[in-house]
Amino acid sequence: MALLKVKFNQKKRVKLAQGLWLMNWFSVFAGILVFSMGLFLKIELRKRSEVMDNSESHFVPNSLILMGILSCAFNGFAGKICYDSLDPAKFARWKPLLKPYLALCFFFNILIFFVALICFLMRGSLDSTLAQGLKNGMKFYRDTDTPGRCFMKKTIDMLQIEFKCCGNNGFKDWFEIQWISNRYLDFSSKEVKDRIKSNVDGRYLVDGVPFSCCNPSSPRPCIQYQVTNNSAHYSYDYQTEELNLWRRGCREALLHYYSSMMSSMGAVVLLVWLFEMSVMVGLRLLHTSLESITNPEDPECESEGWILENSLKDTFKSALENLKKLGKFNQVEADAEGAGGEEGGKTPAITTVS
Repeated sequence: MALLKVKFNQKKRVKLAQGLWLMNWFSVFAGILVFSMGLFLKIELRKRSEVMDNSESHFVPNSLILMGILSCAFNGFAGKICYDSLDPAKFARWKPLLKPYLALCFFFNILIFFVALICFLMRGSLDSTLAQGLKNGMKFYRDTDTPGRCFMKKTIDMLQIEFKCCGNNGFKDWFEIQWISNRYLDFSSKEVKDRIKSNVDGRYLVDGVPFSCCNPSSPRPCIQYQVTNNSAHYSYDYQTEELNLWRRGCREALLHYYSSMMSSMGAVVLLVWLFEMSVMVGLRLLHTSLESITNPEDPECESEGWILENSLKDTFKSALENLKKLGKFNQVEADAEGAGGEEGGKTPAITTVS
């Protein structure tokens, strides 16, 4: 028994073809939207590529860009088929291509669904990428005179100001690295010498943070040095001064920014996938309804359209049997080639009589 069998007359076939033509052009615009989202996400990721450890995060925008291009191509082609299906003479030239095209559409829709899932599942990979990238970027913060790293200070400062964050996981991350360049240290000062000597790696570590960690909404001037020393400042307790420095780490801030963006894009791609599935089902019904016309000379006659010619179970069994036959056919060919090789390798024995 055919799956989702529907009866059509000429009026219904014409309406279906016209509706599918319109839907395909809507799908082209949806493909442009997916392409634009991928391009926007790629630009946003490239803006902060200096604080990302690898390029794995670009898999999502690259996939969106590819899906957008393929969607425009597939739906533009399907729109042409639907338009020509109104004329039997024009439809005849597309008839041999429809089955392969529908098979490609099926795999294309699987890819769209996969890309939508990836948009939701990339959070873990993005988290590790940002954690390591920010850690490396903070190490290079002081290298303002080193070629290739001189821009890192500006990048980190702008990042902390824009996203209202401080450090990797929090402001205390700055206590563990030397973020002040040696050119701004007075090595004749006893305090500087003592701090460097007290550190195993000979680094100048302070309980201070860059100015970009300061919260401009704080009711008091920003305390960015001796942050954990309560006695160094009047009426100060660093554990309760919530408005003095940004408490949120930049990894959390960036992760929330990008993951929420990817989740929104994933929801849009899922809607596009549902729309593409409905277009594919409609195209299949149009294809079978036109093929099942008993009298091609009478365009007004009734016909039947279906999604699958047999039930889902029978179709699955048939596909498995075809795969088994294909496997056996390849095995027979391989055995025949092996036997031919053995016969060819045998050389007749020659005896000589002296």
